[in-house]
Amino acid sequence: MSTETKKKFKLPHIFVLLTAIIIVCSIATWILPAGEFDRQVNEAGTEVVVPGTYHTVESSPVGVFETIKSIYKGMMNGGGVIFFVFIAYAAIGLIISSGAFNGLVAGLLKILKGKARAVIIPIFILVLGCASSTIGVFEEAFPFIPIFVGIAIAMGYDALVGLGIVALGVGLGYSGAIMNPFTVGMAQDIAGLQPMSGVGFRLICHAVMIVVASILLIRYALKVQADPTKSYVYGDDFSHMAMNPEDVEKHPFGIREKLVLAVLAIGIVVIVWGVKTKGWYFEDLSAVFLIMGIVSSLIMGWDPDTIAKKMAASFTDIAVACMIIGFSRGILVVLQSGHIIDTIVYGISIPLTKFPAWIASEAMLIVQTLLNFLIPSGSGQAVTSMPIMAPLADLVGVSRQVSVLAFQFGDGLSNIIWPTAMAPIMCGIAGVKIEKWWKLIVPIFLALIVTQGVLIAIATVVF
Repeated sequence: MSTETKKKFKLPHIFVLLTAIIIVCSIATWILPAGEFDRQVNEAGTEVVVPGTYHTVESSPVGVFETIKSIYKGMMNGGGVIFFVFIAYAAIGLIISSGAFNGLVAGLLKILKGKARAVIIPIFILVLGCASSTIGVFEEAFPFIPIFVGIAIAMGYDALVGLGIVALGVGLGYSGAIMNPFTVGMAQDIAGLQPMSGVGFRLICHAVMIVVASILLIRYALKVQADPTKSYVYGDDFSHMAMNPEDVEKHPFGIREKLVLAVLAIGIVVIVWGVKTKGWYFEDLSAVFLIMGIVSSLIMGWDPDTIAKKMAASFTDIAVACMIIGFSRGILVVLQSGHIIDTIVYGISIPLTKFPAWIASEAMLIVQTLLNFLIPSGSGQAVTSMPIMAPLADLVGVSRQVSVLAFQFGDGLSNIIWPTAMAPIMCGIAGVKIEKWWKLIVPIFLALIVTQGVLIAIATVVF
């Protein structure tokens, strides 16, 4: 018998993986017929698909040179997100450097002992989930990933737990959204439903999903706490984000550190107000984060050169994650250039008309989850799929409310797992390899998909 050990499968570098997906999509533009739906502007001023208008158009396969150019175009397409992440991450980096969170963690460590520390997981998932559910926070939460990674490590867990808190918080917030204007708000408008309708049931869905996710993440966290070698990232270096519990407890938590936390709290309130009442987006939010970082630095008494050096270090740390955004957007560029997105949407919608109502509603969930691989934008997926799914719901005998629920379930949760969506970006910020993230999140994702399937089945009866 050979004693030679078999090499474990190793996932390619994220840039290799995303490039491979871009190439596959380019090949698809040579195989699939180019086509599109007619579009019109609805009463809300949103351009939406007109059902029943799919038609083929002149083939426009993406060649080798255009495929290569798609990476640059993806960078340009994702420029808003990229520069927001750069600025916001650097600003939060200044706040972290102040040591204010060390003092906060010290307080938590003194209050919570042993397994009781796990209570932070559902609490923070709920807090982030509420922000996502109401005002559509997603990318805005990215700068807080290093904070939760540091807190999780200080609590005796690992970086995956910290990342999981943020990812599940925003992902489930989108999935259980009650008034998110970018997803459920737009989807209900397109479906011709009253805004905020079905809110009670969606609140129940959100709560159920948080409970399921929290139980599974706590289970992993306690396992790591009991035996650090059980961590999927055991041996990986997180020293630049880790908060040592012993050092933390000794860290001063004076008036300056408390003022920094106050600045952060005020900044978050301003962000919530601006997004909700003023329609702020990346430009405005970047300014708020930058003000938060600079004011915090001045409170700590740092001179301009010190501030600049700390920000430069943060820019370096986040550069890879920002490049990932551009590569991911390159996939969308190829699909749009080849005019095959509508073809794919049309193709997968046809079989749904053949299913009975309860099966069709479950199939809608699967379709929307798969569509998010191709269209990672929530609003983009809404304007592309909902004009088809809403009337389709009428044909198969289910409420349009169910089609909206299937959309938000499929869009929200899969953002944290698809390599074309937010998963690699969040992993890059946390300094976690995506294959190790998948080890943790895939079982949780599958459990949540089953949970969503049950909730969809209940929804077909309720609505």
